[in-house]
Amino acid sequence: MEVAKLTNITRNFKVGEVETRALRGVDLSIQSGEFTALVGPSGSGKTTLLQLIGCLDQPTSGTVVINGQDATKLTRNQRADLRKVTLGFIFQFFALIPTLTAYENIEMPLLLNRQKDSERKVRVNELLKAVSLEDRAHHRPDQLSGGQQQRVAIARALATNPVIILADEPTANLDTENGKQVMEIMQKLNKETGVTFIFATHDPRVISYANRVVTLEDGMITKDASR
Repeated sequence: MEVAKLTNITRNFKVGEVETRALRGVDLSIQSGEFTALVGPSGSGKTTLLQLIGCLDQPTSGTVVINGQDATKLTRNQRADLRKVTLGFIFQFFALIPTLTAYENIEMPLLLNRQKDSERKVRVNELLKAVSLEDRAHHRPDQLSGGQQQRVAIARALATNPVIILADEPTANLDTENGKQVMEIMQKLNKETGVTFIFATHDPRVISYANRVVTLEDGMITKDASR
C-alpha cells in the first residue's frame, strides 16, 4: 500500500533577489512498512523533502499525496488535521516539553486528540515499555540522558498510531552507543507495528539500518536502492 507519493516536486526559496532551487522535479513513492533513509550532503534537499512529506511546507509545484489525500489541495487547518492523525515526528533536538515528565510528554498528543483517560493510561504505559523507559516515566527531560530523551520522543511520535513517522537526523546529538540503541528501537517498532519510518541522515551508521536508501544531490534523486 502506498502511503506517500510525491510527483514532479519543486521547491524554490527566495531571499531578497536570490532564488534557490531546493528540489528539482522529484518523484518519490513510499510503501507502507518501509524503513527508508533520505541521504545526501548538506543542502541536497533531504530536509526540505522530509518537511513536504510531513505537510510542514508546501511545494512550489507538483503534488504531495499522503495516505490517499492530496496535501497540496488542503487548507492550512486541514493539513494540521492530517498531521495529527497520520504523521509522527522525531526531531534532532528531541523537542520535549521541559516541564513535563516522560509520561506527560508521551501523553500530550493523546490529550490533544481528546482520548479518554483510561485509554491514554494504557497507551502511554504500553509505549514506555516499548522503548524500555518504564522506570523513567516520572522523570523530566533534564533528568534523562540524550538517548533516553530521544526514546521518549520516539514513543511520543507513536502515541496516536500514525501511518508514517518522520525523523530528521534522529541520532545527530547522540553518542555512538545511544545512537545505536535509538536506531535499534526504531527498527524493532517498524517491524512489530508496521509503521512506516522515513528519516533524513548523513550518518553511515544510521544508513546501515535502512531497507531503502534514497540519495539526493542538488535537489534531485540520483539513486534509489532497496536492500
